[in-house]
Amino acid sequence: METENTPIQSIIVQDFDYKDFNLLEKYSGKPLLIIIYNNQCLGCTGRAIPLAYKFQQEYAQLQVIGIHSIFNKQPVTEEDIKSIFTKNELPFPIYLDQEHKIYDQFHAEGTPQWLLITREGKLYRSIFGSQLGAQNRLMYALDALCS
Repeated sequence: METENTPIQSIIVQDFDYKDFNLLEKYSGKPLLIIIYNNQCLGCTGRAIPLAYKFQQEYAQLQVIGIHSIFNKQPVTEEDIKSIFTKNELPFPIYLDQEHKIYDQFHAEGTPQWLLITREGKLYRSIFGSQLGAQNRLMYALDALCS
């Protein structure tokens, strides 16, 4: 299990060409807000994704990243991901989590699961949910992480 004291070695996701890469290498040096979600989760698409976009606007130094966890064998395309957005474009980078490996790596409680990662690549907080209590915990954690 990832802990606050141990640097995370890798977060391996896929792009829409199904190529693996390590998020921590691509986005090193910035604090990260990662939302692990699924398009079929109404709390994710109705509350969490818009909240992630809002945080992206409010915290200039923060890199927001979406990770779509796949729980079945159905292939997911970029168009599938874009279909939940009104402009049919991604509001922030979104990657694929085949076979929910990242979801499992961070012992997610469900979707959405939020991961706050420091500039040094350490897990700062992991928060489950999209309702008001989770939103408040997330906001306070972001204020501390980005101050």
